[in-house]
Amino acid sequence: MWDCCFFGKKNQFFSLSFSRLWLCTFTLSVSVGAVLLLPLSILSNEVLLSFPQSYYMQWLNGSLIHGLWNIVFLFSNLSLVFLLPFAYFFTESEGFAGSKKGVMARLYETAVVLFLLTLLVLGMVWVASAILDDNMARQSLYDLWEYYLPYLYSCISLFGVLLLLLCTPLGLSRMFSVTGRLLVKPRLLEDLDETMSCAEFEEEKLQTIKRLGFSDTNSGFLFLPSEIRKRASPWQRNLGYPLAMLLLLAVTVVCVLIVCYHVVELLFDDTAMPRGMEDPLLGAASFSMFGSLGAAVQVILILYLMISSVVGFYSSPLFTGLRPRAQDTTLTQIIGNCVSLLVLSSALPVFSRTLGITRFDLLGDFGRFNWLGNFHIVFLYNILFAGLTSACLINTLTWTVQRELIRAFGHSQYMNTSKTSKVTSAEMSANLKTSGSLTL
Repeated sequence: MWDCCFFGKKNQFFSLSFSRLWLCTFTLSVSVGAVLLLPLSILSNEVLLSFPQSYYMQWLNGSLIHGLWNIVFLFSNLSLVFLLPFAYFFTESEGFAGSKKGVMARLYETAVVLFLLTLLVLGMVWVASAILDDNMARQSLYDLWEYYLPYLYSCISLFGVLLLLLCTPLGLSRMFSVTGRLLVKPRLLEDLDETMSCAEFEEEKLQTIKRLGFSDTNSGFLFLPSEIRKRASPWQRNLGYPLAMLLLLAVTVVCVLIVCYHVVELLFDDTAMPRGMEDPLLGAASFSMFGSLGAAVQVILILYLMISSVVGFYSSPLFTGLRPRAQDTTLTQIIGNCVSLLVLSSALPVFSRTLGITRFDLLGDFGRFNWLGNFHIVFLYNILFAGLTSACLINTLTWTVQRELIRAFGHSQYMNTSKTSKVTSAEMSANLKTSGSLTL
């Protein structure tokens, strides 16, 4: 009987653990939907422009795209406000003091803490709205759904956009080093045969140590990069890395130039300000002055900025503790990663429109954020992004060129020094042998 009770509680605990993982999976799917929201909208407009009378494209219209934006907005709010806090508090809960330990006690504590946190957040945001605008605070108090939740999500979106402002320039500079690790670098003045012989010697040494009983050595890690490098074709070894670096540099420079152009445009054109659009007229006109090619470039830039922001987020010293590790990631870290990715991805449409990467106006509640109509905030945001990205890019390029030159010429000097030392040691040993034979 006790075994049945134990296994029943154990199965119930595992089912709740899997439910928390399902909540994290649902949040990640919402994040992917938020990332693809703006690119799919831009591509849908270009498809309708290319095939205006096609029977097979009748299902693709403005109401469908508008509904997708509303669904992503709703699920983002639901995940950030209820689902992920519930998963976190349930992970940390143990039940109130004096209550019977078990799953129901943890659920009860989680529900109480989540309710108190909701009241606290509601009160803090209502006080903030009352300080900024008393009339809006009264409306939000009377109408929770229409005024309060969009205002709350506006604060979360502002935090996400500020986080993107910090992470994206760092990520744009880190993309060069991340891409460099995945490709074979051309090393000037390097003897591949000698590098391979050194790697084989290290491999033999590690295998000898492993045979002696030290089983936790990383055998094979020194041999593999050199082997891959020697097997790479000359085109891949000498052209792959430079072309990839030039492509990354071109995309980054295009992003900075678009933002600089948008800064000038903000000074003379009121339509450059980001605003909401209630009834999208898809298929009427292209959102790029270069047509379909410009729209494709916009999609590439939006996805590139998202990847760079994620790279910059995990490269930042503030968030290195959240970086996932193979077989060493707790459920609390998984929840923290899901929250971070959802905040970054849900702010991506507002981020792209604020920087002028695209002229596609924000749909649904995404366009109702209060700070979007503030010229000073938008203008200062564009200036900061262009300045930070340019500074990080210049710093990365100068240090990269300096490091590669030091590596190339320093390595050649080291090889010459080692060869000279080998010759000198051989001559000394020969002289010692000669002197020994003479004494005998």
